[in-house]
Amino acid sequence: MNIIKTSEIAEISSTGDTVIIDARGGADAEDRFDAGHLDGALFVNLETDLSQKSENAAEGGRHPLPEAKKFARLLGQLGITPTTKVIVYDDKRGAMAAARFWWMLKAAGHEEVYVVSGGLEAIKKEGLLLSQDALTLLTEYPDYPFDAWLSPTVGLEEVAHAAENPDFVVIDVRENYRYRGESEPIDLVAGHIPGAVNIPYIDNMDEDGNFLSPEVLKQKYSEVLAGKAPEKIIVHCGSGVTACHTLLAMEEAGITGANLYVGSWSEWSRNDKPIATGEK
Repeated sequence: MNIIKTSEIAEISSTGDTVIIDARGGADAEDRFDAGHLDGALFVNLETDLSQKSENAAEGGRHPLPEAKKFARLLGQLGITPTTKVIVYDDKRGAMAAARFWWMLKAAGHEEVYVVSGGLEAIKKEGLLLSQDALTLLTEYPDYPFDAWLSPTVGLEEVAHAAENPDFVVIDVRENYRYRGESEPIDLVAGHIPGAVNIPYIDNMDEDGNFLSPEVLKQKYSEVLAGKAPEKIIVHCGSGVTACHTLLAMEEAGITGANLYVGSWSEWSRNDKPIATGEK
């Protein structure tokens, strides 16, 4: 189980060592956290904690992964050890920083990490206690014991070869209008990787922003993947963040081990690679 309902937060938190993470992105991420977060949650910033940005997005995209040792240190600072249960949410219905944090923890070899379906919006609807106070940890923990990302990732050239190979499937999880190239609100060029199929991440959720059931997700992805092995599946988005939402949905559906293209469209579109528009 990787996804939980808001009603399960208290039960999980009450059974042993548990850390709750509020993960957010954007320039005002910390201000939004300060304005109201789940009582007892610790803040994690997508832009500085879950990414290691450079001035050149052509090398790794807009949200490259940080070095493993930097993330290992962050986990220690958050009080997370290999036996800690981690609950994570964000204010984007779990589709942004929470999914990225989930992927990174799994890629560090962590077992018990749960994403709150529906995120902060669902937490508010549940009537759970919110706070504007920052939680201060009194104990210094050692770095988390890992030194290399364990979950599969692929780079620019691997994606280029895979997109031309019918044995692979490259999934673009951005909204359909971005895939079709009608407009591009974030990156420099509109369109998509030729050969990629579009399965928007928002289709992993119902009208209330909660994840669809594992059974529905399994049927949904099984139809598209047509029996392809996970190592032949590559998932990307704009900058390697919402792609993690789809990897989480696939994991919940029993499809484990698909590749994350971290650089995603933000890298591809800056490297003089071919660009397609329309539905194919």
